[in-house]
Amino acid sequence: MPTARLTDLTVRSLPMGTHFDATTPAFGIRVGKHRRTWIVMRGQERRRIRIGHYPTVSLSEARKEAKRLLAATDLTGKRVTFGEAYETFKTDYIARRKARTQKDYQRMIEKHFLPTLKSKRMDTITSYMLSAIADGLVDTPSEQAHALSVCRIFLRWAIRAPRRYISVNPLEGMQIAKSKKRKRILTDEELRAVWTAAAEVEGDFGEIVRLLILMGQRRGETGALAAGYYSHNQQTVTLPGEITKNNREHTFPIGPMASAIIHKRVQQERESALLFQAKGSTLPFSGWSKCKTALDKLANIAPWTLHDLRRTFRTNLGRLKVRPDIAERLVNHISARTDMEETYDLYTYLPEMRDAMEKWEIFLRCLCIDNHASDVLQAA
Repeated sequence: MPTARLTDLTVRSLPMGTHFDATTPAFGIRVGKHRRTWIVMRGQERRRIRIGHYPTVSLSEARKEAKRLLAATDLTGKRVTFGEAYETFKTDYIARRKARTQKDYQRMIEKHFLPTLKSKRMDTITSYMLSAIADGLVDTPSEQAHALSVCRIFLRWAIRAPRRYISVNPLEGMQIAKSKKRKRILTDEELRAVWTAAAEVEGDFGEIVRLLILMGQRRGETGALAAGYYSHNQQTVTLPGEITKNNREHTFPIGPMASAIIHKRVQQERESALLFQAKGSTLPFSGWSKCKTALDKLANIAPWTLHDLRRTFRTNLGRLKVRPDIAERLVNHISARTDMEETYDLYTYLPEMRDAMEKWEIFLRCLCIDNHASDVLQAA
């Protein structure tokens, strides 16, 4: 096959056909009728691997990627596919994470990467392939960023894995755009609409939504509530580290409205200790999307997410003049405590948190039931 010293000038003038670089063996460019494609010939069987198209991928970028592919080897001598490596990743890495994290990682890889890369050998996967998949998610920036982050974790594991499937991570150096932080807070009128609509939703979801409003915890933590987490005598809920995002046990007080919902659930006969069990399963509640759609039709407010209720809870505590450090403790943010406080301040601040929760429930009762919330804010 023709060989030439590929430069930015010569690449643009090459005739149709395949041309290999004189300075980088096995690296070349295939000139077609409509586009020019960088390639590298890999292994004894001379497999052709496509790196990307010129000029989207520059000569220097393509040559660098070619050298990486030519240097990358599976140290066991066996060529492993993406799908095979992923199966090991599930048992070796994912299985040791929380159930929520396991589900999240598997969804990201199996939905976005596995369909395209399953049969591709790990040592042939290029940054171009991964970028092409990411480009398909450009309309959902947060999903795009999250998918690439999970894939990067997988590829870093592939380097460290006992069998070392790759020697270089093709995602290293790629900038992953940070998703924009949401700032949606429900207005008083919107919060009242959601509270009212929650009473009309069938099944457990309505009570879960009202607890999200009343307690300000994450939806996964609230949906996974169990009878043993609730203390009727103390009027507290203790979330174990196994279900909290920061892996820390979180004890917080609840008011009469939240207590009434939870206590009623605890008294009911159930198949397990879970207060909100998924239908036909022993797992916690899981029908979020379908139930949220039904709730949206009833509430009829501007687009919102369940997590916006948590942000609304935290913001309104500020309106009620609750100290920021107490508000942060209630939502179990690590920022609420410094390393010094973790060591020396063993006070639980339960009385202060209880006072904050009482203010919040009084506000909610006036807003959603008695319609006198403004009086509460003036008195705060």
